[in-house]
Amino acid sequence: TGPWVTRQLFCYGFPLQAAWLGINIFLFTYYFLFFDRDERYFYTRAILGSALAWARASAKCLNFNSMLILLPVCRNLLSFLRGTCLCCRRTLRKQLDHNLTFHKLVAYTLALLTAVHTIAHLFNLERYNHSQQATDRSLPAVLSKMHLQGSDKWLNPIHSNQTVSTVEYVAFTTIPGLTGVIITLALILMVTSSTEFIRRNYFEVFWYTHHLFLIYFAGLVIHGRTEGYMEEVHPRRCAQYLMQKEEDCSHDCCKHPEFGSIPAEVGQQRDGCGVLSPVPAPQVVMHPARVLELQMQKKGFRMEVGQYIFVNCPAISLLEWHPFTLTSAPEEDFFSIHIRVAGDWTERLIDTFQQQNPEMPRIEVDGPFGTASEDVFQYEVAMLVGAGIGVTPFASILKSIWYKFQQADQTLKTKKIYFYWLCRDTGAFAWFNDLLASLEQKMAESGKADFLTYRLFLTGWDTSIANNVALRFDTATDTVTGLRHKTIFGRPMWNSEFAAVAAAHPRSVVGVFLCGPGALAKSLQKFCHQHSSLDPRKVKFYFNKENF
Repeated sequence: TGPWVTRQLFCYGFPLQAAWLGINIFLFTYYFLFFDRDERYFYTRAILGSALAWARASAKCLNFNSMLILLPVCRNLLSFLRGTCLCCRRTLRKQLDHNLTFHKLVAYTLALLTAVHTIAHLFNLERYNHSQQATDRSLPAVLSKMHLQGSDKWLNPIHSNQTVSTVEYVAFTTIPGLTGVIITLALILMVTSSTEFIRRNYFEVFWYTHHLFLIYFAGLVIHGRTEGYMEEVHPRRCAQYLMQKEEDCSHDCCKHPEFGSIPAEVGQQRDGCGVLSPVPAPQVVMHPARVLELQMQKKGFRMEVGQYIFVNCPAISLLEWHPFTLTSAPEEDFFSIHIRVAGDWTERLIDTFQQQNPEMPRIEVDGPFGTASEDVFQYEVAMLVGAGIGVTPFASILKSIWYKFQQADQTLKTKKIYFYWLCRDTGAFAWFNDLLASLEQKMAESGKADFLTYRLFLTGWDTSIANNVALRFDTATDTVTGLRHKTIFGRPMWNSEFAAVAAAHPRSVVGVFLCGPGALAKSLQKFCHQHSSLDPRKVKFYFNKENF
């Protein structure tokens, strides 16, 4: 039981998240104690108290997480890691499938740490102001007025008792304050525009505000903080002399403390350049249900099954890039994508190509980039589940299988594929009917008719369709698709499907691949756990989901 549970936790990203959380806790604890006890910051603590440690410890964790925030979305880096020996093991490669989850986790942590950092500095500003206003010979008051004694070094950023508003004064007249306001506003805009509702309904808002990360990192680079330290004497021992210093004092503690600044620390990285290039005029194919297929020449473009590209059409928008799964096989001499209407950009793109103008709009592509579907041929048994246009990565896989059968490829590790396609309307099935029919024929000719089992589910229908099917129920081919396998009306009974696969392959490792909505993902993930045996020698289900 132990090894199996450990593998499951590892597959779903827990070790990576646990290590990241542990490093954050260590950094925060270490620097909190460091700034709360280090003698070099004795004078600063005399004014600010423990708020200094809260501000600086959260700042260190902010820098660490700012260094990490871009790594999960460096698509070229992830694609490179997928192809290296470091990620040749299945459990290691699955860590990369949770890149967006980790990216969101780091982003929310940045928001939390920013709140802690900001609140701590609000306390700092209040204490700075109180120390400046003090008229006694207390240590905070003396340190706040040292700039009046001819010293060009200062510890308190508030230099005058006439400051009208402490917060506004420091926030908009000092570099740390001004840059802090800018990067905080940029972070707020990026986080709030990343909600599910905005991403689904106002993608352009999400896309453009996310580019504020350039302002965020630029501000972070120059966002510094001034701290006090004394090099030649011991601050704690000399504090009494500083408060009671006489004019003819000759003690070594009578020297003015020297205050220095600590520059901002931030780690940065950027995504490596991808294959960003314009492509020749694509061949356009219109499918039912307003699905557009673009077929483009490769010309040095190399791909694997299940990968995706980012597409830009300058005639529609110069800055918008959208991800689309490749539907062609690596063995073909072109690469293709299928696009359905899912927002303003896709609707304008389809309308543009439907106009049949003499001059085709220019298309630029970036990629390809790896996904979980690349691992499909690493499993003995694979269950492919596509919902609507989510069938696209599996079209690439099924086409590649067809070519492997054509070439009598003996290296194919996969022995059985179960393919499930859920559609709301009958027109959607026309997208890949020809491909499924060709696979049926080729596998029958090769004596491997049982290699592929596919089930098509129609989740939306009317009375006329039901009556037509009832009249032709005894025909050899399906009324809706014309294929040998009959279309099933309704949704799959996943518990029964998993139980049947487990019974048919009691000692196999089964890869479950989904390209579809989150609700379906949770359901499939639950059944993967339920039907996986605790005995490592028996059937196990590994869940994989497409993430863009």
